[in-house]
Amino acid sequence: MPTSTWFRLNVAKRERVLEVAMREFGEHGYSTGSLNTIAREAGIAKGSLFQYFSDKLEFFAFVCDEASRRIREEMERRIARVDFDQSFDEWLFDVLCDWTEYMADHPLERAVTAATNFELDNSVRSVVRDTANQHYLQVIHPTLELWKAQGGIREDADLEVLATLILTMLPFLALAPYYDGLDPIHDLRGRTPAEQRPVVRQLVAGFRPMFAPEK
Repeated sequence: MPTSTWFRLNVAKRERVLEVAMREFGEHGYSTGSLNTIAREAGIAKGSLFQYFSDKLEFFAFVCDEASRRIREEMERRIARVDFDQSFDEWLFDVLCDWTEYMADHPLERAVTAATNFELDNSVRSVVRDTANQHYLQVIHPTLELWKAQGGIREDADLEVLATLILTMLPFLALAPYYDGLDPIHDLRGRTPAEQRPVVRQLVAGFRPMFAPEK
């Protein structure tokens, strides 16, 4: 948790520090992300960072948590606008397309998502991934329960397995179009969100037998 000093900063200054940190950690990750660079570009003394956070890991974890929170809140707003009066697979397709569009339009959040997934240090990655996963599951679990309760997902469907697949698919769709070597199957690298839609459709159709109600 940040110190009380962090929360006493004016909003504009906190936002400036956070944006610079997202850019630095998103580009270089935890291990090589530079606190000197963050302090210089945010216009503060490096020592001030240690008045806000106890150490670099706490700072990085906070940045990752904040990025995940922003992603979750925006996706909750988008999901609320998706038509529930359609089949679950069509609804999921629309949500995943919204996800790819969000990631295309928010490079800072996308870069921090990459930093949390690509971090080499297991102890660091586990801290930030656990936090990010909880943000996602706060949306995924209740939504799947809702769909099952209203008959959009068949009664014997294993929601834990379905949640696992969705949780695995989110970072894949977020990052594969922007980073080399992540997708040797569908060749998403460099594709626009519109060009990604057929792949999203194919992925949803691939595990549809797991959840589709029997006719």
